[in-house]
Amino acid sequence: MGQKANPVGLRLGIIRGWDSNWYASKKDFGSKLIEDNKIRNYLNARINKGGISKIVIERTLNKLIVTIHTSKPGIIIGKGGGEVDRIKEELKKLTGKDDVQINILEIRRPELDAQIVADTIARQIEGRINYKRAVKMSIASALRMGAEGIKVRCGGRLGGAEIARSEEIKQGRTPLHTLRMDIDYASVFAQTVYGKIGIKVWICKGEVLAKRDLNPNILAGGGKEGGDRFEGRGERRERGGDDRRGGERRGGGGDRSRGGGRRN
Repeated sequence: MGQKANPVGLRLGIIRGWDSNWYASKKDFGSKLIEDNKIRNYLNARINKGGISKIVIERTLNKLIVTIHTSKPGIIIGKGGGEVDRIKEELKKLTGKDDVQINILEIRRPELDAQIVADTIARQIEGRINYKRAVKMSIASALRMGAEGIKVRCGGRLGGAEIARSEEIKQGRTPLHTLRMDIDYASVFAQTVYGKIGIKVWICKGEVLAKRDLNPNILAGGGKEGGDRFEGRGERRERGGDDRRGGERRGGGGDRSRGGGRRN
């Protein structure tokens, strides 16, 4: 079962929440689902180098709220918030809604996000870097940031070989059957001159023993991943838990440097 089911879908409602949060009647459900897909496809194509992890879509009666989880908020916000305003106007035209709100949430530790790790490996393979080197660098980064285990599978004409094959490299543990294990999963492809190379990434972030809030925005804003939240023109709206720890690290570094001065 663990080899056939998507690890994200298997954990929905248990330790993971849905990326689309809205209610619709039977006659409106299909059109809203297609609209969600259009929004995600458009944003991923529009901001293809923005380090997008996921796009959470929420709807109220006449309002559309799009939250973009990204490792590079500066690229999406743009100078003085001009880029995010342009994206908002384009989404208004795409959806036909007058009230569209865009929130940008920064991912503090992109090395632990499967989508960003898979995109990084794909871009490196497209840049003609050896796939084994790209995979091993990503695995080392994830383990260094505290992942319990990571598994990466590449498939296709690896290295330009005549016959397609798949190779898997893994370290640590990734128990796919254990539903309380927080396993992040992503599947992307690299478009090379000799064909497509598929990349699948599984990252195990540890066990979830306490009750977890299933809202994905709350998870990323104040949970394990942490991050800053921006709205509209990029004004800071709320700070995540990891930002506080980052400040402690920066402060700690300053104390060490001052201590070194006293010793001299």
